Parts: sequence; C-alpha cells; structure tokens
Amino acid sequence: MQSEFFGWRVVAGAFVLAVFGWGLGFYGPPVYLHAVQEARGWSVVLVSAAVTVHFLVGAVVVANLPALYRRFGLPNVTKAGAVLLAVGVVGWAVAREPWQLMAATFLSGAGWVAMGAAAVNAIIAPWFVHKRPAALSMAYNGASIGGVVFSPLWVVAIGHLGFPVAAMLIGAVVIVVIWPLADLVFGRTPENTGQTPDGETVGAPAATASSTAHALPGGQLWRDRCFLTLAVAMALGLFAQIGLIAHLFSLLVPALGGPAAGILMGLATASAIAGRTLVGWLMPSGSDRRLIACASLVVQIAGSVALIMAAGTNVPLLVAGVLLFGAGIGNTTSLPPLIAQVEFAKADVQRVVPLIVAIGQGAYAFAPAAFGALRALSAAEATLVFVAAAVVQVLAIAAFLAGRRDRPSSTSPDTGSRPTDPSPSRSSN
Repeated sequence: MQSEFFGWRVVAGAFVLAVFGWGLGFYGPPVYLHAVQEARGWSVVLVSAAVTVHFLVGAVVVANLPALYRRFGLPNVTKAGAVLLAVGVVGWAVAREPWQLMAATFLSGAGWVAMGAAAVNAIIAPWFVHKRPAALSMAYNGASIGGVVFSPLWVVAIGHLGFPVAAMLIGAVVIVVIWPLADLVFGRTPENTGQTPDGETVGAPAATASSTAHALPGGQLWRDRCFLTLAVAMALGLFAQIGLIAHLFSLLVPALGGPAAGILMGLATASAIAGRTLVGWLMPSGSDRRLIACASLVVQIAGSVALIMAAGTNVPLLVAGVLLFGAGIGNTTSLPPLIAQVEFAKADVQRVVPLIVAIGQGAYAFAPAAFGALRALSAAEATLVFVAAAVVQVLAIAAFLAGRRDRPSSTSPDTGSRPTDPSPSRSSN
C-alpha cells in the first residue's frame, strides 16, 4: 500500500518559507526604511539606496542558486538564507553608520532570495509535473500572506519594542521555524521517499522529459529567443507592478483617507491570492501559458485604466482599479516559472527560473525611484504613474507574444521539456 504523497507537505513547507521570506525580505524593507530614517535622521536618498542594494545583491545571489544547491544542498542553503536574513535585518536595526547599514543589506539581500521565488520553485519542482501550476500557486500564496501578516506586524512590533528588539525576536522565530523545516521537509525528495512526482503509483510511467527535447548549454541560453523574451516580459511586468504598488497607498490617501486606503491595499493582496489560485487550479492542460500571462496583464491594464478614469476622486473606480490590478499581482511571479517548465528541457529549467527571477529583481529594484521621478514631473502625478504602469505592461505582453511565435505547436504542457525545433531560427542556436 502506497504511503501518503509527501509532495503536499512540501507545498505546505514552501508556503511557510514564502511567508517568512517575503515577510522579512520583500515587504520588510519599506518598513525598515522608515524606522531607520526616524532613528538615525539619515536622508531618504541614503536609506532608499540601501533598499535598492538589498534587492540588487539578492539578484546576484539568486542567479547563482543552482550552483549553491549543487555545492551545499538545498536544505543547507535554505538554513543559511534564514540565518543571513535574520542577522541582516538585525543589522538594519542596530546600524550606527551608513557603511554598517550597507553591510547589513548585503546579508539581508543574500539571505532572502534563498527563501524567495526561485527557491520555492526549486523546492516544488521535483515533486510536481502535471499538478505544478496548482502546487506553485498554493506555495506562492505564502508570499501574499507574508505581506498581510508582516507589514502590520513590523509596524506594531517596532512601535512597542523598538526596531532592534523587534528584529531580534522576529529573526529568531525565522531561524527556529525554517531550520527544522529545511531538514525534515526540504531534505526529502521523491527518490529518497520511494515516490514519484504528482503522487503517481510507483512503477507507473513517469511524466519525464521528451526524448526529442534539446538542452541549451552555456551561452546558447542567452541567444535563445524564448529565454530572452520570457526574462524581459517578467522584468517589465515586475517593474510596472512594483513601481505602481510602491506609490499606490499615497496616491489613494487624498480620496479615501489613510485607514480606507490601507484596507483597500489589503484587498489588493486578497485579490492577488484569488487570481493566482484561480489560474493555478483552473489552467487547462495543454494551454498556452504565455497567452494566460498576457490575459493576466490585460486585467491589470484594465485596472490601471480604471484608476486613470477615476481621476483621483471617483471612489468606485478607484476600488475597481485596485482590485483588477491586484488580481494579476501573484501571477506576475508564478506564471513565468510555469512557462519555463513547458518551454525548456528539464535540465535547463533549473537554470532558467533563477536567471529570470534575478533579472526581474534587478529591474524592479529601480522601479520605486523611477515612478517617484515621474510623480515629480507634473501636478497630475497619479495619472502619470498609472499610464506608465499600463505602458510597461503592454510592452511585457509584446515580449510574451514575441517568444510565442517560436513556440513549437507540439510542445507538451506538462512534460517540463521543449521538443527540438527544426526551424532555421532555432537551429542557429
């Protein structure tokens, strides 16, 4: 009698990992920025630069995650990431000099990506092939929950305990939770548990890569149109998304007031969870995932249009715009790894996902500053921000479609591989 499929426990563990990873590494830095500025009196430019460095360091590390996993093992890298993130956040809190703050950002930036998008994909991928969209959507929802839980938690904890004590306590909890999780859950694989991906019966034909798939070793990947367009599309989508979200609260306050604007931002997170979950569970087998990504971006563009039409005063349109934009927030992160699953040979997927995540993170590190500069150009600051987000997302759609033109019609959506493309444009790689 076959034992219970362990893969769903891995999904639950990855969900918890994402809660802490995004809660400290993604949603935390804006709060840290405010706390450091108040405590030290440093300029907004200086502390904002620290946030940018945090994300840029993470982009470099995440690009090298596959090599780190091969050298040290996924559980050890995950534990090291938790420790680095916890120590880095404490470093933010106790820094007395700007150079100390920058040193702390290197630790926090390097640590959080071992608990971020590429890490979650690496944890889930060995366990799921056919059911990977649903499994990833469930695990990535931990990222949204991380924002819901930790954004207010950080504010309350810092207000009552002070930043250093709050950072030490929360950092300790991260290490205590993630350390055993890495050993007991992330250290398991289908092979060492005697199971197969998706919980199929042992001995049944597994959903493995097609024999016609071809790999793209070395520099060939960087000349591959599917890879380049996927990386550009993800980077553009995240740039538009992070840039708008960074300024959305302050743009909503004049019309709604602070409390109502905060509630609406929370509803945007709920909309993100709903959108990601629906796509993960309802995505048809064999569907073109690039088109699904485009559809998600169209919904977000509709949200931007509603926000433009609201003109900063029409509350129903503001609410509709935020909810529509929110519906695609989660898919911007979760769909590109799923596209990589069906467009690249299995061996290449573990390279492609960290690279596109790294490129996306490197791009969105500059998005808040870029959108802030737009706000300074005109009195119609809200309109410029919403128009810019829509334009960048149109470009992301164009990138997704440009890669689709070279997508072979015989690609199997659930094999984690791409058949050899005999066309001249592909054989030239």
